[in-house]
Amino acid sequence: MRRFHRVLQAAALVSCASVALAQAPAPEPTPVHPELWPAAKSPGLVDAKTEARITAIMARMSLREKVGQMIQADTASIKPEDLEKYPLGSILAGGNSPPIDAPDRSPASAWVATARAFNAVAMEKRDGHEPIPIMFGIDAVHGNSNVVGATLFPHNIGLGAMHDPALMRKIGAATAAETAASGIDWAFGPTLAVPQDERWGRAYEGYSEDPAIVAAYAGPMVEGLQGKPGTQTTVQAGRVAASVKHFLGDGGTTGGIDQGDTQVDEETLIRIHDAGYPKAVDAGTMTVMASFSSWNGTKMHGNKALLTDVLKGRMGFDGFVVGDWNGHGQIPGCTNTDCPATFNAGLDMAMAPDSWKGLFESTLAAAQSGKIPMARIDDAVRRILRVKMKLGLFNPARPYENKPQEMGSPAHRAIARQAVRESLVLLKNEGVLPIKTSATVLVAGDAADDIGRQSGGWTLSWQGDGNTNADFPGATSIYAGIAEALKAGGGKAILSTGGSFTQKPDVAVVVFGEQPYAELRGDVRTLEFQPGDKKALALLKKLKAAGIPTVSVFLSGRPLWVNPELNQSDAFVAAWFPGSEGEGVADVLVGGKTDFHGTLSFSWPKTAAQFRLNKGMAGYDPLFPLGYGLTYAKGGHVGPLSEVAGIDASDTNSSVFIAKGIVAKPFKLETGAAVQRHLVDSADRQEGAIQLAFTGAGEASILGPNLSLEREANAEMNVEVTYRLDKAAKGPVTLALGSGPVRIDAALGTPGTWHKLRIPLKCFSSHGTYLGGISHPFKLSADAPFTITISDMQLATDPAGAVCPN
Repeated sequence: MRRFHRVLQAAALVSCASVALAQAPAPEPTPVHPELWPAAKSPGLVDAKTEARITAIMARMSLREKVGQMIQADTASIKPEDLEKYPLGSILAGGNSPPIDAPDRSPASAWVATARAFNAVAMEKRDGHEPIPIMFGIDAVHGNSNVVGATLFPHNIGLGAMHDPALMRKIGAATAAETAASGIDWAFGPTLAVPQDERWGRAYEGYSEDPAIVAAYAGPMVEGLQGKPGTQTTVQAGRVAASVKHFLGDGGTTGGIDQGDTQVDEETLIRIHDAGYPKAVDAGTMTVMASFSSWNGTKMHGNKALLTDVLKGRMGFDGFVVGDWNGHGQIPGCTNTDCPATFNAGLDMAMAPDSWKGLFESTLAAAQSGKIPMARIDDAVRRILRVKMKLGLFNPARPYENKPQEMGSPAHRAIARQAVRESLVLLKNEGVLPIKTSATVLVAGDAADDIGRQSGGWTLSWQGDGNTNADFPGATSIYAGIAEALKAGGGKAILSTGGSFTQKPDVAVVVFGEQPYAELRGDVRTLEFQPGDKKALALLKKLKAAGIPTVSVFLSGRPLWVNPELNQSDAFVAAWFPGSEGEGVADVLVGGKTDFHGTLSFSWPKTAAQFRLNKGMAGYDPLFPLGYGLTYAKGGHVGPLSEVAGIDASDTNSSVFIAKGIVAKPFKLETGAAVQRHLVDSADRQEGAIQLAFTGAGEASILGPNLSLEREANAEMNVEVTYRLDKAAKGPVTLALGSGPVRIDAALGTPGTWHKLRIPLKCFSSHGTYLGGISHPFKLSADAPFTITISDMQLATDPAGAVCPN
């Protein structure tokens, strides 16, 4: 599920992408043959007593109330009192959406209060209203990761490396207990994508490129969240509804593009991308989430053959199908606020976070006119009420809401710590591991003592940014875990992120890797690790030159080309994004009592250009194959590796324009005669910057290849500039993206201090920029003298402080 920041501008603002999609003709759907698909059947969702009760309730419901059950709104865009007029059936909290009247990063108590406030209105006894409980959904994708104090498990790519379905069941149960304890009854997971191209920013949400691993995990994770069919499966027992996603083919899009098109034949779609869904249905999943992506040009939110004929027909799915974030609006002929086609295709509940009011009214009108048949309305409502009953929502008792001790409990943290141990994959070890408990260990790297970095995306915010260690009470960083492990044998850990030391250590552990990300920001066009910033490589070279044995602990959401870093390391561990329990890393690295267990569930690339590298494909030639993983008991030597990336990283850059004062390739900076430019050393930031001094009216522009930023605008992304105002302007200053200038002089702040200016892409669109074709992503203009120093400029997703200045 996509989780975005609340809308910063008027709701009437519609991105160019949405307009284009709405006007595009619908392609002819690829024919589907349901009899070719694996059969399945939802166990226990349908029984005579429940269906009779549903029939009685539906007889008392008005059409308005039935339509309300089919619409889901986001907490950032609806208040409890809105339910008096609009009787919606569901609420969600998107990635940057807070509980009501509470900050973004809040403990369980704030979420409990939010759930109770919405349910209080939904369950009121008033004329013409049938009391029906709200179903509250959240992205508990690696633990209840929106809630402060929760246990955070490794992301799915790490869990896939464990090859331990039994532990998956325990992880699901712990996640369910902590979700129910925060008043929430629906987890948007597990993801059953089978990623085929690691450039996709959601690749780490998939367990493996191997459909067999995904199939083996689907049932246990669903049963962990919901309980095994035939046992207690209600919120009263600490269970929550699962939502397997994203049906179907989201991991196979051409080019690894998020929300893209999976261009495969039906046999391939079944064999690879459907692998987990029959198992999940057989395990009793209560909901399925439709994918943003398309199959051979047809949007999944509008694909009746797959949603209805295959999923509900051939697979016997008796729960309900929910949409993704305004995904219905991407169907040709639809908008975010008007889409009968999606319900007629088989969607039962539309996720309309900020468009709910318009979609409610248009869907009601479509039902009244017969554009959506009454039988389809009744089927959708019956499915939704069926899940609410089976989940126990009609029972007002919520004993888990009175169990705050479930959040981050020792038992749950022990499960997560075990998962970290089992997920680590040893790629190289030239005798430096395990580390003796008596050793003096230098712990270095910019992620060594950073719980947010080790937890990755979908952690307290959509992209996992803006977090500090203080946001994770009870959690342990990788450095803290190593320090604790060394105490047992009299050793010690010295933290120095930059790798400095006064006394030479016995060994260094360097923790580095990708920054947290989710889709869009996480989409890349090369598999080279940090092509524009080789800080980690420089640190490894520094330690090697000093003769210090070095262990690299690499944090990432996918296998990446790291040959230069591997060459500079005596041992190299793929730790993925391990979550809140950093001790799990130390358990394996220090002492030698616990051996490595994990093996690769994704193939590791030999070059940065091996984008679709999957076992069984023609020309399969990885650096480390699927299933690779060393152990202490069975080691393996890795010789010198080629450091030729195989692809020019600058050709793939479309989001970073200035980095540490350097204009990033393939972009270039042009300045007029009235603008003087200087590279400067920014001592207060300890990095480079570029100073632009306007002596009069002039402009400075960044030019480059033509960019299309429509998807990024639809995802509420911003232009982010990190700058210091050196001399304030005495006249207008504008920043243009393409042709749309935005006046920024009043927003630049105080001279002499560093600031971040974040302007939504939609802001530029509203000022005249056509986001589908931008040849210069930066044009700074002034009418009078002023001076500004810029260290960085890029596209970013962090919503904090984003403004449209005028």
